[in-house]
This record gives sequence, C-alpha cells and structure tokens, in this order.
Amino acid sequence: MATDLPAAGTPARSAVPSATELSPIWHPSPNFGPRRDGLKPSLVVLHYTAMNSAQAALERLCDPDSEVSAHYLIGCDGTLWQMVREEDRAWHAGAGAWRGFSDINSRSIGIELDNRGDHPFSEPQMAVLENLLSHLQERLGIKPWNVIAHSDMAPERKLDPGPKFDWDRLAQQKMAAGPAVLKGICLDELPPDDQYFALVAKRAGYPKAPAADLLKAFRSRFAPWRRGPLSKKDMGDIERLAALMEHLDGIRVDV
Repeated sequence: MATDLPAAGTPARSAVPSATELSPIWHPSPNFGPRRDGLKPSLVVLHYTAMNSAQAALERLCDPDSEVSAHYLIGCDGTLWQMVREEDRAWHAGAGAWRGFSDINSRSIGIELDNRGDHPFSEPQMAVLENLLSHLQERLGIKPWNVIAHSDMAPERKLDPGPKFDWDRLAQQKMAAGPAVLKGICLDELPPDDQYFALVAKRAGYPKAPAADLLKAFRSRFAPWRRGPLSKKDMGDIERLAALMEHLDGIRVDV
C-alpha cells in the first residue's frame, strides 16, 4: 500500500467565498442538497478518508458517481479544502442516529481527515482541525459534546475516525469529549451485561445496535487501549458517559 504523501493544493474552481475566516481552498462538489425541514447544523461528524492521499479523497468526494461528499477535507500536511457550503447538506454521514435524532446529514457539518485509519493523525492536520472546530463552534453554537465520530452515529457500519484519533487533545481545549471526561465521575461498576450496556449506550446518545458494535464504537473513542469482552470497566464508563451527557444537555433519552 502506498504511503501518505502531502497533497498539493488544488486551485480553486470558483470565486464563491468560504463561510469561514480560514480561507480554505474552494473545490466544489456536486454531491449536496438543501438541509431538510429547515434544520441547521448542531453536530460535527469527524471521518477518516481511508485512502492513500488527500488528492484521491478529494477526487472521490467531488465525483458525481460516488454520491458522497463532506463540507471540509483536511490533508495530512494541513491543507484545508471546502467542498460544500455550510448552509447546504453534504452527503457524508449516511444512515444512523445520535441522541435519538436521524438524518444526521441535515443536522451536521462533515469533516474528512486524510488518514487511512491505521496511523496517528499528523500535527499540522490536528492544528487545522482545532482551528476549524473553534470557528464552527463559535459561529454555529455547536457544543463540544456534539462533536462526534462517524462510528458514534453508525456503530454497525463505521469505524472512523478510529482509535488512532486523539480525542483527549480536543477535550483538553473543550472542543469535544474524550476519555479524560469520564474520570472523577464516581459510579459503581456493574457486572458485564450486553443488554444493559446497550440500554445505557442509548442514554449516552448511541443508536440502537448490537452490543458488540456499540462496544467497539465506544472503546474506539473512550478506551482505545482496552481489549477483550465487555468488562466492568466498560459498564462503569458507559454509565459515566450517559450521566455526563444527560447533565450537559439536560435531556434523558427514552430507553
């Protein structure tokens, strides 16, 4: 498999200005539509491209035959492209749900990160992501706990951005929730129980899915070092996450 190489900046195809102050390269994709039912973005969904270069990902995200896109793509060298206006609905999330809400595409901004999923995310890329998230959260009012993984909203189908992504780096800047947010919340750790784990995962925001898929998605973000079957630690951590989400949102998801 070829190694990732810094992608050359692609010239802008249009004079359409970006909605951000970051001056991304405008590279419009035909794969978009209006947000449905008057919805505005309240989520950010993070993805990895699972391709060998940002250029290859850019071509796919702008290919009408692929029927996929995202609002932004960040190369491993820190190059930032914008393919869909923020007010439009990009086709990045697919089927899934978060906190009981579906049609995530109409509710979110999609950010693709140039990464195959099997290696760490680069420093230039993470720095640009932090800058972009800061602008999105300030302008659109997106809460840190609504910056989610693709695998969070579609645990049966997706793995990205995967266990190599540094969620705690974002959490330290109050841009997202990572493993550290579960520390200091004192709850009893119950014996492993797949059915109960799935119920509590729903309270934490995850959609209905097999317990094994939920566990994989949860560990990928909050305990990427943990292996083996469902454990007491997993039970305690999912309870902590559910309690934290309910406290932050003031919402309890019906189970």
